[in-house]
Amino acid sequence: MPTFIVNYVRIVDAISTRFGRIAMLLIFVMIGTLLLDAITRNVIEIPLFWCVELAQFTLAAYYIMGGAYSMQLETHVRMDLLYDRLSERNKARMDSFTAIFLVVYLIVLLIGSISSTIYAIETNQRLFSMWNPSVIPIKVIMVLGIVLMLLQAFSIFFKDLAKARGVEMA
Repeated sequence: MPTFIVNYVRIVDAISTRFGRIAMLLIFVMIGTLLLDAITRNVIEIPLFWCVELAQFTLAAYYIMGGAYSMQLETHVRMDLLYDRLSERNKARMDSFTAIFLVVYLIVLLIGSISSTIYAIETNQRLFSMWNPSVIPIKVIMVLGIVLMLLQAFSIFFKDLAKARGVEMA
């Protein structure tokens, strides 16, 4: 494979790993937020109305920012009725082919998320709740996560292409 593709794969994999590991820590933020809510509501009897929504935002950031890392580690859900019976090279060929659909899907998702983010910024969009938080931060995180997944999809495509040609990429 050309050097620029090998470098691209190496850089994107490193970025996905960093963001994925940071995203893994968000589960502790979510647990802490929900624990704070449970304690203040049940023990102190002072309900904090923002805790559940913050936990929801944290969960959304957790799975959207961990998407690229999940793709990189191949820990995502895969429907494999026939896939398991294929050889490694044929699996790589199949993955190279299906990557086209993944990339198209991610591009459509990215266009929609950018449009939604621009709308949120222009209108200062907020949730209709007692806390009334801005949705701009989570929408920006959504765009970033989709961009990372798109970059990782190309990285995986290049790795599968190399494997289908009988060349291993580190």
